[in-house]
Amino acid sequence: MNCRGMMIWAAFGMLSAGWSAAAELTHGTRETLRAAIEDLMATHGEVAPGGVSYLQRLDEVADGAELEALRKEVMLASPAVDFRSMLVVERADVNGGLPANWQSNADMAKTGHRNRILEFSLADGSLKPVHEPEHGEFVGDVDLDFDGGRILFSSIGGHGGWAVFEKDLATGECVEVTPVDEGVDFMDACYLPDGRIMFAATSGFQGVPCVGGRDKVANLHVLDRGTGEVRRLCFDQENNWCPTVLPNGKVMYLRWEYTDSAHYFSRVLMHMNPDGTNQKEYYGSNSYWPNSMFYARPLPGSSSKFVAVVSGHHGVRRAGELVVFDNALGRHEASGAIQRIPGAGVAVEAVTMDGLVNRSFPRFLHPWPLSDKLFLVSMSLDGERFGIYLVDVFDNMVPLLEAKRKWSYVEPVPLRKTVRPPEREDLVVKGESEAVFYIQDIYEGGGLDGVPRGTVKGVKVYKYEYAPRDSGGHYAIGMEGPWDVRSVLGTAPVNEDGSVMFRAPANTPVAFAPLDGEGKSLQMMRSWTTGMPGEVVSCIGCHESQNQAPDGRATLASEKPPVELEEWLGGPVRGFSFEREVQPVLDRHCIGCHTRRDAKEDGRPDFSEPTRSYDALHPYVRRNGPEGDYHLLTPAEFHADTSELMQLLKEGHHGVELDGESVERIVTWIDMNVPKYGTWTEAAGRRRAEEAVVMLERRKESREKYAGLRVDPEVVVNPYRKTEKFVKPRETGAGRQPDVVRDWPFGERAAVAMQEGRKPVALELGGGVTMDFRYVPAGSFVNGAGWAARVGEGFWMGACEVSLEQYRRFRPDHVNGVYDMHYKDQVDRGYYMNEPEFPVIRVSWDEAREFCAWLSGKTGLKVELPAGDEWEWACRAGAGTAMNYGAVDADFGREANLADVSMRKMAVKGVNPKPIPNPSPELDFIPKVATVNDGVLHLAKTGSYRANRWGLHDMHGNVAEWTDEETGDGEKVVRGGSWRDRPKRATAGEKVGYPAWQRVYNVGFRVVVRVDEGMAGQ
Repeated sequence: MNCRGMMIWAAFGMLSAGWSAAAELTHGTRETLRAAIEDLMATHGEVAPGGVSYLQRLDEVADGAELEALRKEVMLASPAVDFRSMLVVERADVNGGLPANWQSNADMAKTGHRNRILEFSLADGSLKPVHEPEHGEFVGDVDLDFDGGRILFSSIGGHGGWAVFEKDLATGECVEVTPVDEGVDFMDACYLPDGRIMFAATSGFQGVPCVGGRDKVANLHVLDRGTGEVRRLCFDQENNWCPTVLPNGKVMYLRWEYTDSAHYFSRVLMHMNPDGTNQKEYYGSNSYWPNSMFYARPLPGSSSKFVAVVSGHHGVRRAGELVVFDNALGRHEASGAIQRIPGAGVAVEAVTMDGLVNRSFPRFLHPWPLSDKLFLVSMSLDGERFGIYLVDVFDNMVPLLEAKRKWSYVEPVPLRKTVRPPEREDLVVKGESEAVFYIQDIYEGGGLDGVPRGTVKGVKVYKYEYAPRDSGGHYAIGMEGPWDVRSVLGTAPVNEDGSVMFRAPANTPVAFAPLDGEGKSLQMMRSWTTGMPGEVVSCIGCHESQNQAPDGRATLASEKPPVELEEWLGGPVRGFSFEREVQPVLDRHCIGCHTRRDAKEDGRPDFSEPTRSYDALHPYVRRNGPEGDYHLLTPAEFHADTSELMQLLKEGHHGVELDGESVERIVTWIDMNVPKYGTWTEAAGRRRAEEAVVMLERRKESREKYAGLRVDPEVVVNPYRKTEKFVKPRETGAGRQPDVVRDWPFGERAAVAMQEGRKPVALELGGGVTMDFRYVPAGSFVNGAGWAARVGEGFWMGACEVSLEQYRRFRPDHVNGVYDMHYKDQVDRGYYMNEPEFPVIRVSWDEAREFCAWLSGKTGLKVELPAGDEWEWACRAGAGTAMNYGAVDADFGREANLADVSMRKMAVKGVNPKPIPNPSPELDFIPKVATVNDGVLHLAKTGSYRANRWGLHDMHGNVAEWTDEETGDGEKVVRGGSWRDRPKRATAGEKVGYPAWQRVYNVGFRVVVRVDEGMAGQ
């Protein structure tokens, strides 16, 4: 039992082990009942029957049966219980009638169920049959129309597939309302205010990829009963569940998505108009908790408050904890959670766990809110037998229909008329094939937090093609790449005010990437939006809160017609294939030096043919992978320039000069998470190609039938042909001879002598936190470029990189965050990097300078970032070798935290992935020095490795460090490499440039102090 559960049971004065599963589950205390009575009187006043007398009787009744009888009388006396009977489903095996939390009904057994729909009388407890299947078919997903006279339910149709039925409660007439379509299942329906019916259907012929596509995906559709037309509304990666109408006429539903995100936690509660327009988050985007919110229903009269069953991923099926939410308070994790029931007065915690509710009791199903405080619900203590209960926010629970020896009761629905929500005007334009997408100000929201205005120059618009049935997997499209095939639809320019408006295909899952001036993505959407035909889909910015309102101002984009997307590289829309998009670049610019023979001789990457090229090149790309941290990513977290491949190309790799189109192809490959295949036919391979084609043909037919789309993403419009003529790199020559500086390099004795006996100095940062400094003398040396350089004055330099603990004296809320884990089936955010003694990371150059200004003000000293030559001089400490401890191939195990054999631990597998013993090269692909072991996988505590001759630790590795130096194009220089770099990328002279605003995953800083006398005084 988790901590929350223990506190709640303790509040009841009992332990779960002391409860008999067969006992009557009536719970509460005199105090909880008193709270309910007082609330009844305060809420309903004179209408509340017997309020004063209830309080009197409460003081008089004996504990036990008399108290519990009064509890039940009080709860049933609420005006919210305004019905005499309810519909329930009687079922012998509840768990057999619940799909797993990643499944739709289509993956359950169709027959073999002992279940029926009954009418239960509150007056006398009688049960009257409403519908009983003839041959053991499933019946469930009951929805009552607003007039209270008809029901919808899921069962098995005459064609042997899942279907939605409607039954007239007065006449008993029962009809199958969904069409007969071979291979398509229909289920989980609800009535809409205008008489249409919404339900989930498997018309997309999609499969759940984490199980190889074996489980079918059902998305929401709508049926116009007047015309018989069925139209698909959602084009989502995974299942939609539990549609229900909100008081404002919109439809709330649960959608599952794991586009580059941790799929155990990424079920997002959504809402939309009944015609499918305005599909937006309702609760839970970028949230690890709740894992899922099944059977969510709005509280009466509220379109922001709702109750839901919070469940996990593996383990318990659909059942779980009962939680009340208000998204007006917040939509992320527990920010909008009002209360867990039972759990009055106990704060709801956001717990990250796969089997979230496996040990949590009581266990709930199918809540029906009667008011904002009183709920009808199915409940169980043993997880096997469920009964119908009234529960409230004061922790009172009373049984209405208890589980019997063989039977449980679920899906309570009050049998009464309900207020019909308002009908919402249809915004779909029949005959249209496009939608308009409008972003008011792309800089608004957390997605681009800290990115200066003017940085974003355009958006790249792309679409997803999801895994067909019996296909898919996290390695299906690429190694540690995307789950799905991706196609660039085109690009659109962003206006100076951050606005952009463009046309894109309707009925298509699309995503946007904000681009910098070099066409590189600044953020990953890791989700999608879908526009209905003729719809104008709008958002305020990039990952803004849904609680944020637009300001209503006119923008540059809104004052002119939407732009047409500019075709990507001037060609037709096609699935992004490494072979067809990237291999031609390698053929043209790289193959002359990267042949199979070259690879055998010295191990350089082999670009002789596409498969070898892909396997050789992708290790040099740092990417989000199939399941990255589900929290909102730091802007530019996976910017192409954080990959070694782009860093090499920017440096001018052996004179290679790529044309603009070639760079765009490589950048897009990186931004799309390094896909290998551009169609599912190719991904299926020869062995399964015929089977895949049959499924994809059915998908194409169904797409036209239910969405009016006449597209075939499987067509290859640009087949690969090795016809490019090799372009030789620019001649770089032998290079100039390095300058010579007298008395340099020098040894340890000379280096120590140059410090003139100045002892280490510590500065107080407050709260018992100090920062140690070492003296660096003036002098001359030959830098990594071979030029003589002079450091004219001595200075004091931090002995270590600034630690997280030290930085938090300046900015207490800063977190280093996590580094992403490989593989799938992750049960946490990744590798945590928040130890106080770790160096601080994800700090921009601007923020590092702000820290310097803060420390200057605190100490009265001149604190700065080191200049580039100062940093290199201090790093070398007299050494003329590439590393201050020796040659680039020297053993660095005790000298620096660099990419060593520990990186092999990144090759993981299993639920809650763990390192693979002796992994294959295919999985153990991160470039490393496998002959050295520095003892850590990622960050190390500052000062863990040997200091150089001047007492400075981690000048090579651990984290790269900002300097007060600029590249030729105005970026700020970082030096020294990090734990993610091999020694040759972390030499004393190595430079990498980033914008001053960028918070880079492996970059921190150290500081220098200029005033010698002041330091002596400290």
